[in-house]
Amino acid sequence: MEFDKILSVSGKPGLYELKTQTRAGVLAQSLIDGRKIQVNLRNNISILSEISIYTYADEVPLNEVFSKIYQKTDGQKSIDHKSSKKELESYFREILPEYDEDRVYQSDIKKVIQWYNILIDNDYTDFQDEEKSDEEE
Repeated sequence: MEFDKILSVSGKPGLYELKTQTRAGVLAQSLIDGRKIQVNLRNNISILSEISIYTYADEVPLNEVFSKIYQKTDGQKSIDHKSSKKELESYFREILPEYDEDRVYQSDIKKVIQWYNILIDNDYTDFQDEEKSDEEE
């Protein structure tokens, strides 16, 4: 599973893996229950590799945020995305201390943590390109 083939579909819970493109949109498979769905072009589809988190300096790609969570949790699942607002913000501040609190909302933090946990549940751990090249040598 490649990071640039993982999708978020508006109005649908969880994450999806892009299987193929169709004339009307894409065919995607849920990472939660394995069901395949047809997503038409009217739906808002976000590719995880194109999502970034606002910081006070610039934007940090989502895979870098996931990598920081992965390091903090030693490759385990993160806290529950349904934790209290205070817990979520405190946890996220440990991971990304410079995140822009005016532009990154609680709902964004919940999504990032939920998505990370879904990826870990699906044995997806390739958040850093450096780790991959070290293992290949």
